[in-house]
Amino acid sequence: MTKPFDPDDDPAQVAAAKAAANAGALGEDDLLREDRAAGLLEAVQYRHANGIWWCRVFVVMPDHVHGLFRFPFPEHPMQREVREFKRYTARTLGIGWQKDFFDHRLRREESEREKADYILRNPERAGLVEDWQQWPHFFVAPDGV
Repeated sequence: MTKPFDPDDDPAQVAAAKAAANAGALGEDDLLREDRAAGLLEAVQYRHANGIWWCRVFVVMPDHVHGLFRFPFPEHPMQREVREFKRYTARTLGIGWQKDFFDHRLRREESEREKADYILRNPERAGLVEDWQQWPHFFVAPDGV
């Protein structure tokens, strides 16, 4: 039996990930159209609630997403789970993802809180809102930030 996931487990299992969508026929705001943002957040929360990953924060930007995740089980490695997430959302939401994604594994001296704050402030830094809390397309785990 696999032990329940504890978000305070080994910080080596923590990774920030960025996945970009191809700007297709819908243009640069591809991820914000036709309820795509809501569908992405729903898919993230489903995986979080079912222990596939533990997502501390997730932000949908107009043409890419950012997240801070823990991948607690060897049977759910990051590469596979991000690929499956992109495959599922491509099929159900019609998103044309770029092939790969950028990941950054947090080192022990890095602060998860600082990385989470940085991710959440992306809409603010991009000039989309004055304060990140005005951005409607984000998820913070109930026991997150």
